Amino acid sequence: MNQTDKKNRKIILPGGAGLVGQNLIPRLKAKGYTHIVVLDKHRHNLGVLQQMHPDITAEWADLAAPGPWSKHFEGVDTVVMLQAQIGAKERETYVRNTVTSTRYVLEAIKKYQVPYIVHISSSVLESKAEDYYTQTKKEQEDMVLASGVDNVVLRPTLMFGWFDRKHLGWLSRFMQRVPVFPIPGDGKYLRQPLYVGDFCDIIVSCIEHRRIGGVYHITGMEKIDYIDIIRTIRKAVGAKTMIIHIPYWLFAALLRTWAAFDNNPPFTVPQLKALVTPDVFEVIDWPGIFGVKATPFAKAIQETFLDPTYSKIELEF
Repeated sequence: MNQTDKKNRKIILPGGAGLVGQNLIPRLKAKGYTHIVVLDKHRHNLGVLQQMHPDITAEWADLAAPGPWSKHFEGVDTVVMLQAQIGAKERETYVRNTVTSTRYVLEAIKKYQVPYIVHISSSVLESKAEDYYTQTKKEQEDMVLASGVDNVVLRPTLMFGWFDRKHLGWLSRFMQRVPVFPIPGDGKYLRQPLYVGDFCDIIVSCIEHRRIGGVYHITGMEKIDYIDIIRTIRKAVGAKTMIIHIPYWLFAALLRTWAAFDNNPPFTVPQLKALVTPDVFEVIDWPGIFGVKATPFAKAIQETFLDPTYSKIELEF
């Protein structure tokens, strides 16, 4: 595909002001794509995106309600479906921002005959954990697969990278602000963290090669205990915090107390349960399938927290 074709292909990112969208846009631009539209209802994060990329269309939109935002789907070549509720206390919030929004986005896709969807699902659909996020992401994925629109489904594991406001990014900021960092239990909970930079390269590969059909589990290539992830981050950011181990029940009690004073807590009891759930996800040859080189975990951590341009930019919950 030549540069002229890329410039003429319109790509729209519902929910594109979050972790994946913020990382995907500079990679799309580096590949020559210039006709990019982001629709999101988080005003602060959308403002961050607009400041960094004034050359793209970034518009506030509540995708869980009909509105003029749907006109942006006219002439679209690819939808990268990113919108979903990551954390909340009420099930209704997950349903509205994951399921209801998808219903309206799919209506716009069909109205304007958009030919292709890259749907960002989640590895939690294969997890033993059962929570509102898992339930609504499953329903969302089923809706896309049943839509009749050509699509590919990507199920990433826990992601980290630039603009990570929810997982490792939040942990890194927290450990730099407190003298003691608590770990539930022994901390030996096996994780397979995925560098969002690699994941975005996979999305770009899907767009470029028009991969259609299939549900792909995109798993971090390295298996790492949670406690070792924390130690690696602490070393990378130069934090002096002391790591201490506390009983699971006490950790859960502290989270419940936090949630009583915070309407949108960064870490919840259901997420704690998911953390300690012993899940090992399938590792496929995604470097070979999508032509993307996997970044080693230690190098990815360095890029995430020491990049002079992006590492200091924080998104809000």
